Amino acid sequence: MSSNKEGLSRVLTVAFALCIVCSVVVSTAAVLLKPAQAVNKTRDLKRNILMAAGLYDPALTVEEQFERVTTRVVDIESGTYVSNVDPNGFDPRAAAKDPARSRALDPEEDVAKILRRSDHALVYLVNDEAGDLDKVILPIHGYGLWSTLYGFVALESDANTIAGLGFYEHGETPGLGGEVDNPRWKALWEGKRAYRDGQVAINVAKGAVNPQSSGANWQVDGLSGATLTSRGVSNLVQFWLGAEGFQPYLTNLRGGDA
Repeated sequence: MSSNKEGLSRVLTVAFALCIVCSVVVSTAAVLLKPAQAVNKTRDLKRNILMAAGLYDPALTVEEQFERVTTRVVDIESGTYVSNVDPNGFDPRAAAKDPARSRALDPEEDVAKILRRSDHALVYLVNDEAGDLDKVILPIHGYGLWSTLYGFVALESDANTIAGLGFYEHGETPGLGGEVDNPRWKALWEGKRAYRDGQVAINVAKGAVNPQSSGANWQVDGLSGATLTSRGVSNLVQFWLGAEGFQPYLTNLRGGDA
């Protein structure tokens, strides 16, 4: 009987020691890998910014290509740049959750279903070789069918013509709403117009867009079998290009007052 107790005690001791060793190894690995993970996360975000604007070249490093991009912080309400917020340390998601740095949205204006909007946002400016503005890339997010979609919309220097759109995070249904990742669908956004007579007009249609229709320049084909995701994308793009989003900034940008 005593021998059985000693055997059980030995097994428990070994198991406990093994748990301690494994915990130490996992914790140490997490700490050591955290800087590398942060670098990879930043690099992936930059790659998605470039891809949304149609600028990504896999033959070059992300850092080389991102040298053309200037990151600025914008006060969303006034549409002007701010200098007292460091773009390198600004976390949009954390800011949106902080009542001191964001505001709650009324249901009528919250078509993107984001609940709160940060007071500030990051914008990405791409200059041509002459140093003139070529594209402006704006972060966008909003609710689809199952998830919040996070992505970017890129506009040409006229701050109206869409250069591209892409999402880097979402949980929509593969093969249906997940088709927001389909290159063929994303290509449909290129050349479309965001505004018509000063108002946000871009939208995702319920079906295929008739290229001969009067509104074809402001419409993108809906995703087949994914009506709610299509509507969500339409709503979030309209929100972020609208008065509660980047419209004041884009108006200032066109007039040179940003």
